[in-house]
Amino acid sequence: MRVTQINDTITQLTRMRFVNAYLVREDDGFTLIDTTLKGAGKDIVAAAGDTPIRRIVLTHGHGDHAGAVDELRAALGTDVEYLLAEPDARIHAGEAPKTSGSWPKIESRPDRFLVAGERVGNLEIVAAPGHTPGHVAFIDARDRTLFCGDTFTTMWGVAVTAKKLQRWPLAAMATDDADVDRQSARALRALEPARLAAGHGPVAEQPLVAMDRAIAKS
Repeated sequence: MRVTQINDTITQLTRMRFVNAYLVREDDGFTLIDTTLKGAGKDIVAAAGDTPIRRIVLTHGHGDHAGAVDELRAALGTDVEYLLAEPDARIHAGEAPKTSGSWPKIESRPDRFLVAGERVGNLEIVAAPGHTPGHVAFIDARDRTLFCGDTFTTMWGVAVTAKKLQRWPLAAMATDDADVDRQSARALRALEPARLAAGHGPVAEQPLVAMDRAIAKS
């Protein structure tokens, strides 16, 4: 796993060169955004070092973002909160039909649901459905970093995952509703983030022009 320090509060964790998770420093330890793939738990715990992981939040429930939830819960203990939006949690629980993309079998159930407009530490939860029914993003109130999950990717340039014909189409192929995904992309752009941290690809600084271009092409 590649560990990249973005700034004083953000550490990017990249598995297999294309799947990202993020450790976000808070006063009490780390919030982990996404978990990458099954088998990544030990590497994620090692990357955190002596700083405790206090909570696990998922942008959405696909296997490349939720794959290591169970092993992290086993390693870190139940005192570490696990949060996911209700629509995707219901799919994991078998209470709603699976949509596009890979949905892993996860035994863990969220301690509570992510709700748009609420905060997890310094991270404001932003509804961003389309890629999955319960997809969310997080924007850091301190520096306007937008953790956009799979609404945008940054592999070989910023792209909206509503468009399947692009240089890196894998996330787009897993998008459930392209029209809703485009609406979410526009809503995230309206937040005017200073930095774009996607589920796939490098962190993009000052991303507004690139986001505009991606939306126009979507």
